[in-house]
Amino acid sequence: MWGEIHKEWTAAGVSASRTTTHRRLQDMGFSCRIPCVKPFLINRQRQKRLAWAKDKKDWTAAEWSKVMFSDESKFCISFGNQGPRVWRKRGEAQNPRCLRSSVKFPQSVMVWGAMSSAGVGPLCFLRSKVNAAVYQDVLEHFMIPAADQLYGDADFILQQDLAPARSAKATSTWFKDHGIPVLNWPANSPDLNPIENLWGIVKRKM
Repeated sequence: MWGEIHKEWTAAGVSASRTTTHRRLQDMGFSCRIPCVKPFLINRQRQKRLAWAKDKKDWTAAEWSKVMFSDESKFCISFGNQGPRVWRKRGEAQNPRCLRSSVKFPQSVMVWGAMSSAGVGPLCFLRSKVNAAVYQDVLEHFMIPAADQLYGDADFILQQDLAPARSAKATSTWFKDHGIPVLNWPANSPDLNPIENLWGIVKRKM
């Protein structure tokens, strides 16, 4: 990026080497960093996320400990370029101008997992597209054993995102039939789920 700034300065008649340009940006407090990735949100989604955060802001550690966070993640065999870097000052990591929007879909193996303050549950390797029937099978053979392992006979609340397989009427009926409460969740909000940090640790170790 500083190379582009140098070109602009040169076109404007400013005489400065690329090294000087780089040094002046550093003197001004800018550092070259890879942009943080955030989901692309429309205003309605932002408002719903804010309302959700306000509703949960007074939850205690004991209340959050009842939540079993679940999610799927893709594990890629190869990892591509992290993308262009950005110049930003300290405290600007979450500035919209310093972010790179994320997109869904590369090629890989898909894994479902769950975690809570009590630990992690078993992993499920998904070998087909996850529709409502497949997801209910995951719930039956992996989520319930995970809940038994992590909570025993204690109450818990399942967290899941709003993917079609999870929000399907058949899946809602499955939860009602099994007496399992589900945490309300704002759309397009994977960054609110702490299991994303766990997936990140696993991928870095891989």
